[in-house]
Amino acid sequence: MPHTAKSLMIQGTCSNAGKSLLVAGICRVLRRRGVRVAPFKAQNMSLNSFVTLAGEEIGRAQALQAQACGLEPEARMNPVLLKPNSQTGSQVIVMGRPTTNMEARAYFRHKPNLIATVHEAYDSLAREFDVIILEGAGSPAEINLKAHDIVNMNMARHAKSPVLIAADIDRGGAFAALIGTMACLEDWEQDLVAGFVLNKFRGDASLLSDALSFTSGRTGKPFFGTVPLLADLGLPEEDSVGFKENGFKGQRAKDKETLDICCVDLAHISNFTDLDPLDLEPDVRLRTVRSPGEIREQRPDAIILPGSKNTLGDLGDLWDTGVVAAIREYARSGGVVVGICGGFQMLGTRVCDPSGLESSASETSGLDLLPLETELRPDKILARSTFRHEPSGLAVSGYEIHHGETGTMTDGARPILFLEDTPVGYGTPNGNVWGSYLHGVFDNDAFRRFFLDELRAAKGLQPKKEIQARYDVGPGLDRLADTLTESLDWNALDRILEL
Repeated sequence: MPHTAKSLMIQGTCSNAGKSLLVAGICRVLRRRGVRVAPFKAQNMSLNSFVTLAGEEIGRAQALQAQACGLEPEARMNPVLLKPNSQTGSQVIVMGRPTTNMEARAYFRHKPNLIATVHEAYDSLAREFDVIILEGAGSPAEINLKAHDIVNMNMARHAKSPVLIAADIDRGGAFAALIGTMACLEDWEQDLVAGFVLNKFRGDASLLSDALSFTSGRTGKPFFGTVPLLADLGLPEEDSVGFKENGFKGQRAKDKETLDICCVDLAHISNFTDLDPLDLEPDVRLRTVRSPGEIREQRPDAIILPGSKNTLGDLGDLWDTGVVAAIREYARSGGVVVGICGGFQMLGTRVCDPSGLESSASETSGLDLLPLETELRPDKILARSTFRHEPSGLAVSGYEIHHGETGTMTDGARPILFLEDTPVGYGTPNGNVWGSYLHGVFDNDAFRRFFLDELRAAKGLQPKKEIQARYDVGPGLDRLADTLTESLDWNALDRILEL
């Protein structure tokens, strides 16, 4: 049966142009209007992923877009996910399940084999919903990638979808980027472009009229709106581009009443959005560290080792830069160190990768802060569950995404997190070092406040006791939808979508 839903695709002049949030916001607007709408991205490359209720791994952005639609995320919304684990290779996840690791050239040869899967996923969604909002990837004008395209114009052609091209005006060069993008497209691709959106604008939009007219005159395409730069939405980032450039968003000043928490930046950092809830807390200053001096010279109240898609490689880098030595000194003097997923593996004595799943290194020494050993195995654990945190007695919900199996070497590791009666997290006897595979652990408001109040007490500060911040993407999605309702030309969009 052919697909029947109406569709609209958001593409961009570059990565990080804001495509993911535009899709989420448009989905939210349409859902408010009673439209049955779903998101779709044929291929995503991101180390921020999410686990569905069916145990499928998809891009974190598509999970957020599903939430904007009031839907449970599922693999059909992101049938192909690439998780880079080196400069040239990625793990390839198809319909939520890991298949293999591939270098870029091998993946380009493999792409035609994925087209049927991608189209089947889209067609299936399109039979169930009124509207599908598609997201492109990077830029449709990447000449070196167009021959292998399954996510931009070729996907738009299959979906019979008009395309809006978004440009990030905040980074500069937006009008040249739009004109240049159109110049690089073939005639049939240009025909799919309905128009443009300027994104992340600061200032008086009326001052843009001459530039808009010039660009439309050169391309023959209209503008569908100018979207202002939205700060502090509290929504997770799709990938690490913005994170690597700007770090965390809160950027609070350090003072005696503020907890200073460091996240160790890793070359292959994954699911750094695990720390977003901490960034919302009014008594937390969250920062990234990349060198031992940033730990030794500004002794933090806690250090967090986040997830990694190349645990052995990133661990090797930390040894080479001296960060391992700084963390070990800090922990052995009583400092609090927390490891999440790959960071949890790093806390042990060693990490082994006998099958070469993530790295060419077969074994790397860990920080030796917990008596644990990890072996990476081909079977990937993908699960969403609710756990029991023994020290606080709180229920903690989250999800697991890992190849590693971690075991205790001695009885020196204290089980602290349980799935029924099975330990899934460990700490030192005094509790200053602990970790688990659980992503989303800090999304839990009560647990997050317990963790922070423990840090406050250790610092000699009065615990807050009451929850100070709620981690909820709903208000951010509504604020985004409010802004897009005002800044986009919905009469023109309705005509495109035949609503």
